[in-house]
Amino acid sequence: IRFSVSLQKGYSVEQSCGRNGKANVRVSAYAELQQSDRKSSPVSVYVPPPDYECHNDDIIKPRKLSNPVKESKSHQQLHRELLTTCKRAGDSVELKPELQRVMEARRRDQRLRLRRQEEEAHKKLSPLEQELQRRHHILEEQEQRQKLESSRAPEFIKVKENLRRTSRELNQDQD
Repeated sequence: IRFSVSLQKGYSVEQSCGRNGKANVRVSAYAELQQSDRKSSPVSVYVPPPDYECHNDDIIKPRKLSNPVKESKSHQQLHRELLTTCKRAGDSVELKPELQRVMEARRRDQRLRLRRQEEEAHKKLSPLEQELQRRHHILEEQEQRQKLESSRAPEFIKVKENLRRTSRELNQDQD
């Protein structure tokens, strides 16, 4: 007994009874080619036979096997990230016309000039402030000179100055 049933596009199931009474089932994706051309076609020679057999009348439709790599969450996230970065990098370069880029650069330069002018305006000091800064610098220079001189002085002079300071502090505390 031999019959053919078409399940979906391109799939067919052929079932036949063998000598021992068991049903032999053959599922082929190239059913249309095999039915139209009963001779041995070159395509059917290269198509391997399926690796499963079905003994029931309720035949399970073959499904495409899933790729575990493509189904993994890490692979999907990586794929999404690559798509978004490629879109950003490729499209953003040519997104703005040349005139618009030049105008934005001019605006940016104008803003920088305005900021510099504002900073210079804040930096302008009155004559009183200038005099105070000058005196402050003079005092700092004098302190630096004194530190250099004290570092060059012999050890006994340093000890003598320390004794004078302590004696003054004691006298002030007693008063």
